[in-house]
Parts: sequence; structure tokens; C-alpha cells
Amino acid sequence: MSDPLPGLAVWAPDGVAEVRAGDDLADLLLAALEGALTLADGDVVAVTSKVVSKAEGQVRHGGRDAAVAEEVAAPGARVVARRGGTRIVRNRLGLTMAAAGVDASNTEAGTALLLPADPDASAERLRAALVARTGARVGVLVTDTMGRAWRDGQTDVAIGAAGLRVSESFAGREDAHGNPLVVTLPAVADELAGAAELAQGKLAARPFAVLRGRADLVLDEPGPGARSLVRPEGADLFGWGAREAVVQAVAVLLGSPDADPGALPAFGAPLDAEELREVLSRACGDAVTVDDGPDGLGVAVADPRARPLLDVVLAAHGWAAVTDGDRRLRLEPRA
Repeated sequence: MSDPLPGLAVWAPDGVAEVRAGDDLADLLLAALEGALTLADGDVVAVTSKVVSKAEGQVRHGGRDAAVAEEVAAPGARVVARRGGTRIVRNRLGLTMAAAGVDASNTEAGTALLLPADPDASAERLRAALVARTGARVGVLVTDTMGRAWRDGQTDVAIGAAGLRVSESFAGREDAHGNPLVVTLPAVADELAGAAELAQGKLAARPFAVLRGRADLVLDEPGPGARSLVRPEGADLFGWGAREAVVQAVAVLLGSPDADPGALPAFGAPLDAEELREVLSRACGDAVTVDDGPDGLGVAVADPRARPLLDVVLAAHGWAAVTDGDRRLRLEPRA
């Protein structure tokens, strides 16, 4: 007999009561599965961040705005973009999310939920408990909902993971036509999180899901965690919103007290000299002329209106004008 067709099965059990601080999530899951499904080697368990936060006491009283302010003030957090009352925040976990990931749904009125303090550690604690109680070799995902740039709607992604390969690298391989794959890296943890959410639903009180069919992704050890999917500060091409990038470049240049401490790193590494030439040409046209002088790269400013704007462009791209002659400025990467 031939092997069965490949596939993925997802179950999301009913019957999970409201989670409170101190609840044992492994107990809650196993009780919900009892008599319906037994965990098996290679299964992946997904759990929403909401119930992890509730069990770990990450509930704040006073409403969502106060909780968001707490998260924005956390070390390493910064507002990436804002439009009216909407704030997109790179939070303390490095995740870029609306309202820093603070959630005021599916929780008591007047309260809000922060994300787990360490979602990967939360996933590992649940994995260890399930392995100890069932003997099954399982992976665990902690999931949350995120929007996507350029697309309406949201989807669930993995913000925590344990016992699981979170991505599959196809770099160095060839497709069926012989084309080399250079940067193909499916984020399989996020794909599994999205599949789990389809079975859980948003309002059905099903915070757990069990996924079966990708045992090849399950590991014997904690693994890299979902944190490994977060790009380092400055490595993303969209470190600031379009309007915020202008504000931060000007604020850095003027030394404004409102300049974000992470402003320059969020713009990324300084451009090399050739890239900077192209940027200045696109931004300033004939108003400046780039040259290689005896003291290094420089520009001559033909139009006085370009001078302050030139400094803004340089700040956003990691460079600065460090000396000023009659018409020529010497340029250096910012320290």
C-alpha cells in the first residue's frame, strides 16, 4: 500500500474554563482532550498568548491605555508609527504590533492583558509539563494576532515556541526548473499558528489547538524559539512609519528631546559611499554635487535651500556633514 496523502489535521477542544492566575495550562489542555484525543509523538500544541498571560498574572487593571503606556515605557520599546489613537509599537520582545500587543478583548471589563514576559520560556514550561505527563514528544507554540503591512486583516503568528523548528531554510537548493533558491525561508511556526487559529476561532473559548502532520518539525530539545524569527533592530527595511521617519531624522539632527533613543539604529546601518551617492542624487538632484576630495567624500551645495534638507537625508542614512567650507561639505558615517 502506498503512503497516505500528506496532510495536516487540527483539533481545538471545547470546554476550557476561564483561565486565572496560577492555573496549570497542561492540566487544562489534557482535561479538555480527555476521551477525545491523546497527544502523540510529533504533535504540535498551540496555545493563545491570552491564556498564557492570564495564567502568568500579566493582567493589568485600569484599562488598555494605561497598559499600553506601561509597555511603551519598557526598555527597548518604541513607537514605530501612529495615526490618531492607533500606535504601532516595537515592544520589549522586539515584536512590532498594534498597541504593543496589549489586548483588552476576552478579559474582564476594565482590565487589559500584557504579552507573556518571555513567550519562549512559557512555551518550554508547557512543553516540559506535557512531555512529563504524557510521554509524548511534542512541540509547543504560543500564538498571538498581528496585522500585516500592505494588507488588511490580521492573522495569528508564533510569538513563543519550544521543541520546534520555527523555520525551514531552502537556501542553496534548486527548484524543479533548476533555479537556485537564495533566501527562501518559510516561517513554519507562523504557518502552524495560522492553521491553529482557524480551528480555535476568536470567540469560541478554544484557546488550545493540537496540530498533527508535521512531526518532522518537532525537536527533542527546546530549539531556537520564536524569538529567532524577530529581525534585529535596524535589519528591517521599515524601522519607522513613513511620517515618523521624517520626524525622527529631523529630531536627531536638531537634538530634540523628543528624538527616540533608538532612532538612528532603527534606520539601519549607514549606507556605503556608492549608495549614498545615489540617495543624494535622488533626493537633491542638481542642488548638490557629490565628489571625492583629498579628505574623502563630500558634496558641494549649489542651492542654499538644499542645505538643511541635506542634513535630514544624511541623518536618516547614517551620515553627517562634519566640516563646512565655502560650498563644500565633507561627509562621514555617524559614529
